[in-house]
Amino acid sequence: MISKGKEIKCVVWDLDHTIWDGVLLESEKVNLKDGIVEILELLDSRGILHSIASKNNYDDAMSKLHEFNIGHYFLYPQIHWNAKSQSIAKIREKLNIGIDTFVFVDDQSFERDEVASIFSEVFCVDALEYAELPAHPRLNPQFITEDSKRRRLMYLEDMHRNQEEEEYQGPKESFLASLQMKFILSDCEEEDLKRAEELTQRTNQLNSTGRTFDYDELNAFRHSDRHRLLVCELTDRYGSYGKIGLTLIELIETHWYLKLMLMSCRVMSRGVGTVLMSHIMQQAKKDGKKLLADFKQTDRNRMMYVTYRFANFKEIENDGQGNILFENDLSTIQPFPPYIEVNVREQNTSAKERYIDGTQPKNSFVY
Repeated sequence: MISKGKEIKCVVWDLDHTIWDGVLLESEKVNLKDGIVEILELLDSRGILHSIASKNNYDDAMSKLHEFNIGHYFLYPQIHWNAKSQSIAKIREKLNIGIDTFVFVDDQSFERDEVASIFSEVFCVDALEYAELPAHPRLNPQFITEDSKRRRLMYLEDMHRNQEEEEYQGPKESFLASLQMKFILSDCEEEDLKRAEELTQRTNQLNSTGRTFDYDELNAFRHSDRHRLLVCELTDRYGSYGKIGLTLIELIETHWYLKLMLMSCRVMSRGVGTVLMSHIMQQAKKDGKKLLADFKQTDRNRMMYVTYRFANFKEIENDGQGNILFENDLSTIQPFPPYIEVNVREQNTSAKERYIDGTQPKNSFVY
């Protein structure tokens, strides 16, 4: 089993002769593969998601999975008679993660080849090698955060939100208001550093530069008087989405310089993309500065580019290789969406505690 690439975010499993021994259509007396429950649990605890691409009868297969008490591990299972590549495409759409972060495990070489012919980036594994998955480098994340431990549960919460949204009769803003969302901005604390590093490693779509930072680099920024490192959390009445955003600002004489801004793609549909940007713009304007921002154009962060332009950023440098320097005179700042309560909890980033605008801190305040 040899494969190099990004950390795996989702394992897609076949069922017959893969999750269990036997063919369910031929006999209900199938038995789970040795150690499969422990593997599902271990990878889940690392923040790696599971799903299914199986040619079977949906009701029979799901009933058997629940009988084995493992059905809850699988998000958006695709159990039907269509091509496995179609199943993986659907799972990718639902999870909204890169196709190059998938593993597909199947006992049939034909099925693996079919998937590879459509998605060459998918890491295809013979089911005979399933027991080797936990030791594979791509399935061993550098760190495991509280958010990553809860990743499957957060997706399940999001499934409930999406189902309610589909059934909601009325304007989208009314539905978003019904979620009772709170967007919490805070200075990055020591306990946030692993998640902050993880965000730079995993976030591609809503990422201004694609730069990655390790724990020590982020910790240095956290203690620097010339930098501000902010993290964002989103909650609603279903629970917490976890830490979903990160920004790094360098403070220079005439400008605030936005070196990195990213947001988890899981919150794209919640209309919160402008909150972090508007907050930074508000604070820079209070400080009497303009705002600069680095940006690296890729084929995956088009939405972030649109966010910058919609926020009135102007290109002042472009090297033709996708490296852009933006500037904003802060003459126009979008207000926070009315359906979100914004809380700012900015504690000390240096020995002297103060808010980002220089005022003395309280525990928190609400816009």
